[in-house]
Amino acid sequence: MNETPAIEVRHLVKAFGTFKANDDVSIAFYKGQVHALLGENGAGKSTLMNMLSGIYVPTSGQILVKGKEVKLHSAKEATELGIGMVHQHFMLVGAFTVLENIILGSEPTHAGRLNLKKARQKVEEILKHYDLDVDLDAHIDDISVGMQQRVEIVKVLYREADVLIFDEPTASLTPQEIEDLLVIMRQLANEGKAVILITHKLKEIRAVADITTIIRRGRVIDTVKTADESAEDLATKMVGRPVDFDLAKTPYKKGEPILQIDHLNVVDKMKINRVSDFTLTVHAGEIVGLAGIDGNGQSELVRALTGLLPVSSGKVTIAGKDTTHATPRQIVRDGVGHIPEDRQRYGLILPMTVIDNMGLMVYNEPPLAHHGLRNEAAGVKMTEELSKKFDVRTSSIRNSAGSLSGGNQQKLIIAREMSRDPKLLIAMNPTRGLDVGAIEFIHQQILNARDEGHAVLLVSYELDEVKQLADTIAVVHAGKLVATEAAANLSESQIGLLMAGEDIDGKEAAANAD
Repeated sequence: MNETPAIEVRHLVKAFGTFKANDDVSIAFYKGQVHALLGENGAGKSTLMNMLSGIYVPTSGQILVKGKEVKLHSAKEATELGIGMVHQHFMLVGAFTVLENIILGSEPTHAGRLNLKKARQKVEEILKHYDLDVDLDAHIDDISVGMQQRVEIVKVLYREADVLIFDEPTASLTPQEIEDLLVIMRQLANEGKAVILITHKLKEIRAVADITTIIRRGRVIDTVKTADESAEDLATKMVGRPVDFDLAKTPYKKGEPILQIDHLNVVDKMKINRVSDFTLTVHAGEIVGLAGIDGNGQSELVRALTGLLPVSSGKVTIAGKDTTHATPRQIVRDGVGHIPEDRQRYGLILPMTVIDNMGLMVYNEPPLAHHGLRNEAAGVKMTEELSKKFDVRTSSIRNSAGSLSGGNQQKLIIAREMSRDPKLLIAMNPTRGLDVGAIEFIHQQILNARDEGHAVLLVSYELDEVKQLADTIAVVHAGKLVATEAAANLSESQIGLLMAGEDIDGKEAAANAD
């Protein structure tokens, strides 16, 4: 390709102390292409993009925009050069309206006064051009995650970016929202913009990317035409070994009931019933996959089961013990492991060390404590062993949990919860934000727990994950259980229809729960 790249990096290095997050990286990104950056968690993808968007300053190497070397010291400088980034964790002000968030920092003025009319007109033209349905007067706190992401995209387009960087953009989206986003990316590339997609989801890369660059441990492994590579080839290059996409499942052996939920109702702070008359049983040696579109009561159900949200009526029994109104600590002591949906809010104490987070559930029990005094050596030993077993990557276990990449934070939680050998494992989106190598590993750990006789309630928005792991599939819609069926008896399209509250066999969806 003879044309000048829209943006290019040459021999780029970013070091944090002695650790090189990016090591001699050279890549060229061209207009009119979707260029995917594929790599494991902690491979250095986001670090590289943070240098392109002015958030980090390189240790050495060059960044060229339209053939000219630039020195970026702030996100503002990157924006002025036409580089825009849609971050994995949205940079939005919840109390502001959609319009206010879009123009924030780039407000048009006339005679020193804010010209909202001009701003609205420009934003409305963008929405019309890309066929985006966004309420400009709604507050960010009141709109869905998918809608918030659209706001982030419009923010970048409003600033007239020629290079658009999407950092793990589908982590919190429904399948339909993901489809819509990929259409927008393709449209942006077709209009001559350079689109950079950071992801580890092979299905999305193969659906939208023209070119894929694979990064492993801070170094470029290969740059390929996406259409020329199979999913298996890409996964092998990313992880450095063959990845098994088909997990071997032993025959399902149902044991005694471990989790029994009877006519459960859960009401939120707004006095809205989020879980309605919910009845479900999970047996020892069984994985029950709860499938549903985000926002249909799954979060409230899991929080109620783990003592984080009060139950308004109904009963929860775990291993024969009534835990309906038990505290989170009592529920942990009763043998429940919990992988929460929000790792940063519910799973970790980010300023604390990896050691302290690994021991959160057992810090006051032997061997981590003796006569009320902490045994530091035991905590270090346990953390080193679990970090190795569950591949939690950090330069030091004395670093804060907040310094880990998102995927390594997730693996830390999974290591902690599964190491306690729980009777019941409640796993909510356990592989969100993980790469294929880590997903394969975590899926195997969940199957191992099931084969060892543990009960597993898997709540996931990834239909592939539910179908692959679950023995029994329970489908939730609007807080109600609408179907419970052996996994082998439901196709992916049938599950999708039930999730949307649709009929699959001539009956009302709710009737399938009987």
